[in-house]
Amino acid sequence: MWKAFSRSLAVALGLATVLPTAPAQAAYPDKPIRLIVAFSPGGSADILARLLAEKMAVDLGKPVIVENKAGASGNIGGDFVARAAPDGYTLLLASAGPTVINPSLYPNMPYQPSKDLAPISLLVKDYNLMAINASIPAKNLQEFIGYAKSNPGKLSFGSPGTGTPAHLAGELFNQQAGVQVLHVPYKGTNAAVTDLIAGHIDMIIDNMPPLLPYVQSGKLRALAVAGEQRAQPMPDTPTAKEAGLEGFVITAWKGLMAPAGTPQPIIEQLHDSVVKALADPSMSERLQGLGAEPIGSTPAEFATQIQNDTRWWAALIQSTGTKLE
Repeated sequence: MWKAFSRSLAVALGLATVLPTAPAQAAYPDKPIRLIVAFSPGGSADILARLLAEKMAVDLGKPVIVENKAGASGNIGGDFVARAAPDGYTLLLASAGPTVINPSLYPNMPYQPSKDLAPISLLVKDYNLMAINASIPAKNLQEFIGYAKSNPGKLSFGSPGTGTPAHLAGELFNQQAGVQVLHVPYKGTNAAVTDLIAGHIDMIIDNMPPLLPYVQSGKLRALAVAGEQRAQPMPDTPTAKEAGLEGFVITAWKGLMAPAGTPQPIIEQLHDSVVKALADPSMSERLQGLGAEPIGSTPAEFATQIQNDTRWWAALIQSTGTKLE
């Protein structure tokens, strides 16, 4: 009997040394996370991404590496993330342009943001600023409108690309103010601002962060904030409504998204990390100083924002007759 027991024990121990044990599932994250920005370095999306990456890296315990994949009005970066593995290691710093505008402009979008990307959190709402070259003889919005009416087709406005919020903001301004300011698309905000300062174009309506330093230095003149309230960094700059252009409100935002199919526990962990980052007093103060209002929504709230804004921008595109050039 003892021999039989010894033989059975030996067999069991032998099998234990032969059969592999099931590997323990690694806790997320266990390697660096890539945060994709679909625009060139230096713009408001890039600035936010780098601030957020620094805070999230501390919270998650792994590096969060910002990568710029610009082109096609944000479609290249968005498509890259949409096709990435849904494992939480490739994220998108999403903005309104590629997320809610491009589906109405591009008949053959390489991906569908509402289906191929999973909302994590609305990060910030951006103030949009209307600024002109300081040499233009207009001290306020009404004077600029009068100047534009006196020079139909002779003035121009820049944007980081055709179909971007800055482009559509300019077309909406033309429509509501009854002027003809020509659109000049650039490859990124920095290039447009550089030409605006040099006097090659006359106006821009874009997110405040890349414009603010040049307004403060006197190289650009701020005319109005295209929002429902004044911006904290520029309390003396009126809203478009206060400046006499009723209804000129351009809602811009940025959020964090992952490939569709990313496990819910990972979505929740990333959401918690984002909310913690945005609630940090130093982060909040920094963002507000750049003209961005920290939000930190739930994934469901962000999904609703995307749905509503997709309809709003589609109606604007139709009313202004905006088409890809």
